[in-house]
Amino acid sequence: MWIRNAWYVAAWAKQVTEGEPFARIYLDEPVVLYRTTDGAVTALEDRCCHRLAPLSRGRIEGDNLRCMYHGLMFDPSGACVEIPGETRIPEKYRVRRYPVVERQNVIWIWMGDEALADPGDIIDWPYLDDPAWPYEGGYLHYKSNYQLIVDNFLDFSHLPYVHEKTIGTASYAEQRPRITHTDFGLHIENTTDDTPPTPAFAPFGNFAGNVDRWSIYDFHIRGNCVVADFGMAPVGGGGHAGDRRNAIQFRHLSALTPETANTCHYHFAQPRDFGLDAEGLDRKVLDVVVKAFHEDKDIIEAQQIVIDLDRDAPMLPLEVDRALLHVRRQIDRMIAAETPVSVAAE
Repeated sequence: MWIRNAWYVAAWAKQVTEGEPFARIYLDEPVVLYRTTDGAVTALEDRCCHRLAPLSRGRIEGDNLRCMYHGLMFDPSGACVEIPGETRIPEKYRVRRYPVVERQNVIWIWMGDEALADPGDIIDWPYLDDPAWPYEGGYLHYKSNYQLIVDNFLDFSHLPYVHEKTIGTASYAEQRPRITHTDFGLHIENTTDDTPPTPAFAPFGNFAGNVDRWSIYDFHIRGNCVVADFGMAPVGGGGHAGDRRNAIQFRHLSALTPETANTCHYHFAQPRDFGLDAEGLDRKVLDVVVKAFHEDKDIIEAQQIVIDLDRDAPMLPLEVDRALLHVRRQIDRMIAAETPVSVAAE
């Protein structure tokens, strides 16, 4: 279904506020996030071990979280530290604690084997906390399996059709990206010279005519993350490898965290290096991205409905599907490697 031993985006840091439990489901597990008195983020199983009431309906008291059904209180390690009316607390009265890291305005969570959780494996994307690259973070909730969205990440050929009036142009369907397999997933480069600018972003660059355009990104299989260098520059400057002084540039993040088999959390950001003093530009860029991503969301959620009608109906691959098919195979291998193998007793 999904890879457990991975760092997933749990939330934007600003979403988990002081004094308010924050509830989400990740990989079919209910989780509550909250901040302790020093501002650190804690993630616990959102299910009281007494009667399974959600702790996210509870109350933060100092560094602890109290269940507001029968009053049990849990510390940041997940241990129950108070049961009203009782003096003895059995050791088994606890909830699971999940490793979390807050970095570059993102809260990351590890849903697998805690012994394998190495914060050094978290993707470093410094543009997310660099004042020279402003942005406003976005979030969408998908009613689809996360792998359909991963497929969409790795497919440029849909852009002229799904995004005809926003971020797509005809050249995307005609050109095949250069794909390199890496230890983390894929490195993909799609560059086009002397082509019309994408309709939605053209106004930001005030381009008089055609542009040299690039989409260069890494897809990290663990955590379902895209980090990307997108941009456009006037024709003749050398494109992505040349003079970018008159370009508009973005450093994009897209991160998928499965919620259930058919729902998913999608966090994204589009840091830019232009118009740094322009009032309201963060929101204008986000609105463009959200409009385009809603176009994806509409077709993918409709696709999921059709798939659910007949789970055995085959998908017939095209040459343009090489990247997404490779990633699907890698995901399957990683999931299989995490799944314990039953060995019959001799």
